[in-house]
Amino acid sequence: MGGNREVPLRELNQQTSRVMARVQAGETVTITKDGVPIGDIVPRGSRLGRPSYPFRTDPMGRLDLPDLGGPVLTDDEIDATLRGMGAIDD
Repeated sequence: MGGNREVPLRELNQQTSRVMARVQAGETVTITKDGVPIGDIVPRGSRLGRPSYPFRTDPMGRLDLPDLGGPVLTDDEIDATLRGMGAIDD
């Protein structure tokens, strides 16, 4: 079968089995929300022609931050400071 077709998110929610049957038959389905593509459902083992990237916590690699001459804080001090931000004092 093959091909690519857009399906609104609402249709995916209401007719999941039908949409997945199309994917199983070899069709790539692009899911849209308000007419804007938000993702693709592809048959297992197929390729879309663009790379997919696994989730990474360091997509840019190690950061090289300049030394601005401020105090050196431990992780615990940074954590305590961040936890205190936004706290409402009575």
